Amino acid sequence: MQLGIFAKTFPGSDPTLVLAAARDAGYACVQFNMACAGLPAMPGAVDAATRRAIAAAVDTTGVSIAALSATWNMIHPDSAVRADGMRRLAVALDVARDLSIPLVTLCTGTRDPDDQWRHHPDNSRPEAWADLVTEMGKAVALAEAAGVDLGIEPEQANVVTDADAALRLLRKIGSPRLRIVLDPANLFEQADRDTARAIVAAAVDKLGPHVSMAHAKDRDAAGRFVTAGHGVVDFADLFARLRDAGFDGPVVTHGLEAAEAPAVARFLAERLTP
Repeated sequence: MQLGIFAKTFPGSDPTLVLAAARDAGYACVQFNMACAGLPAMPGAVDAATRRAIAAAVDTTGVSIAALSATWNMIHPDSAVRADGMRRLAVALDVARDLSIPLVTLCTGTRDPDDQWRHHPDNSRPEAWADLVTEMGKAVALAEAAGVDLGIEPEQANVVTDADAALRLLRKIGSPRLRIVLDPANLFEQADRDTARAIVAAAVDKLGPHVSMAHAKDRDAAGRFVTAGHGVVDFADLFARLRDAGFDGPVVTHGLEAAEAPAVARFLAERLTP
């Protein structure tokens, strides 16, 4: 497995400086955000000079880009917002193809009109699921044309809340281009260490063969998101289970400050060792 971090953890809009900061903190790869190149997270266009700058940053630093973030609210109640996001996804996929980035990450969305990471009671309605299936079908068609995978993440606030919902969507869409980003801290809200371990273990059992990237975020017993190593997630157990499932991809941490990055790299590296 390769240890990675959200590139946006580090300030700046020069891709070389951002990737160098990740390297110096102990990371071999990043999940890239176009904000790290001075653009909106989901720009309407990315010019050739920006693409060259990102490629040069990878070559100069030796830090690879494991994934490109392209999250918008896929089931926003306004269909125009959904359509705009899909147009911007096409741009992200073109950049990923151009720069040989294997994975573009998505948000499966919420009916909340203002925050794509906030739960809404209508998320559980059949209409929300139907809209997600429709939008994901469009997204997968774009991904298949680009030759790039899409990553969805079970997330308590979104329509795909857990491993069962993720597996249901994978089977419904039926494309090998649709993959899983597994973040253990997003699989529960409040749990003690033993309960969290069991929930995460069950998710790996169901989704392991479909996982293309793992996230390393943590939650404390009160349900607050915290830096990896400061909560109830048993990362050593998670990594062992992923390894047994055949996963050998990037493990990307986020939800931390830049100053914390070196210590988190050491913490995770110790637990990644078989």
